[in-house]
Parts: sequence; structure tokens; C-alpha cells
Amino acid sequence: MSRPYVVGLTGSIGMGKSAVALMLRELGVPVFDADAAVHHLQGPGGELLPAIEAAFPGTTGPQGVKRQELGAQVFGDPEALKRLEAIVHPAVARMREAFMIEHMGEPLVVFDIPLLFEKGHGKDLDAVMVVSAPASVQRERVLARPGMTAEKFAHILSLQVPDAEKRARATHVIDTGVTLAETEAQVAALVAAIREKNPRR
Repeated sequence: MSRPYVVGLTGSIGMGKSAVALMLRELGVPVFDADAAVHHLQGPGGELLPAIEAAFPGTTGPQGVKRQELGAQVFGDPEALKRLEAIVHPAVARMREAFMIEHMGEPLVVFDIPLLFEKGHGKDLDAVMVVSAPASVQRERVLARPGMTAEKFAHILSLQVPDAEKRARATHVIDTGVTLAETEAQVAALVAAIREKNPRR
């Protein structure tokens, strides 16, 4: 069995990446969710809790990582963030590798990585799929979220690679600024094209 064709899925906040990931799963595409992997590793009984507690005392408990406490120790401190990433990233990479082994022989596997460009995770990918929508649509979606403010939204955007740059660096762009049916059609066409070039082995 040979290695699947590996596509990284990414997109800025409010662009509809989660919806596209769901569409891919419904088409039978194995999708590795990097955020879900982190939550699993840091949740109740998570394997990273001892290492995180040792590096950042007082930030874990029976329910896993205390996000507010950990955030307070890491926010605005690049060195602390590097220490945390040195704990988390290798563990996520191991889970991703196990996922790949599990799905050997599949024509296509997708890695859902929110900060793909920001963290330089594109090295082992065959292609990158960027989910995009007009800025006005993005803003409307994000500001409709509970607890979101214009200031928070602006701060999040400042930490992300601009959408135009993501689109320029993408192999494939999925437009979610259209109807749901039109987005589903784009995703289905792309999956069909990749499967045709890379049949199940």
C-alpha cells in the first residue's frame, strides 16, 4: 500500500473551514483535526498534562488544562509559548503519523490545520486547500459569535496570515461566500478529481 495524497486544509477565522471539513468527511475523506488532537492531549487524563504542569505549575487539574491559567502564563511571552509548543507539537505529530498509517491505501487524506501557514506546517503536504470568503462575509460571521467583539476580531486577524496571501499560496481555493450547495459542489468536484488521479491502492 502506498501513501495517500495529503492535502492541508486551512483558512482564516470565519471562513467556513469547519463546514468544509464536515463536507469532506461526508464524502468519505479521512480528516485529521489538529485542534481536536490538542484538546484530546490536554483534556481529562491527557498524556501531556504532567509535562504541561511541570513547565507551567498550576495550569492543570482533573478536567485537564485550565485554559485561562495557561493562557495567562503564555500570552505575550514568546519564550513561554515556545516551551508549550515544544511539548504539544511533537505529540500532535505522533498522532498525525498514526492517522496516516491507519489510512494507508486511501487515495486522499486531509489534515485540518488552522495555523498551517502561520506555524510552517506545510512541508509534508502534497497540496493546500484554503477556505475563503469575502471580508464582509467573514466579518459578519465572526461578529455573530457569542462573546466576540470587533477588537477581539481585529486582534485575531493580526495574528493570522492575510487571506489574500493564503489564497496566493494555495493549491486549491474553496469559496464559501456562496450558497452552501455551491460550496458543497466545489468540494465534491475537487475530491472527485483527486480520487481520479490517485485511485485507492
